[in-house]
This record gives sequence, C-alpha cells and structure tokens, in this order.
Amino acid sequence: MPKTKTNSGAKKRFRLTGTGEIKRKHAFKRHILTKKTTKQKRNLTHDGLVAPPDKNNVKLLLGLK
Repeated sequence: MPKTKTNSGAKKRFRLTGTGEIKRKHAFKRHILTKKTTKQKRNLTHDGLVAPPDKNNVKLLLGLK
C-alpha cells in the first residue's frame, strides 16, 4: 500500500492542537482593511477552530485519517 500524500495547501493553513482540535486562521484580514472597523479586525486576529462537520475533510487532507 503506498503512502498517502498530505495536501500542500492544507498543511500551510491548518495546525493540530494537543487535544486533537484543528486550528485555522480567519479570512478577510488580508487587504481592504480601511473600511473594516477596528473591532472587526481585532476579532479576526485570533485563531479559530475548524467546525465539527468539516473536521473529517481536513483530517483527510492532512493525512491524519
């Protein structure tokens, strides 16, 4: 059985925590920031977690399943 390849885009975007959750960054924080409020930009700074329905798909891309 050949080894499964990790998706290169996924390994740059997701990180595994110690408890098995998958961390992700928020979208909409790259450009066109002048029209967004300071509160919105500040809240987009913090990492989020992948939602439970998407977790299996991300694990497949990362080769964890």
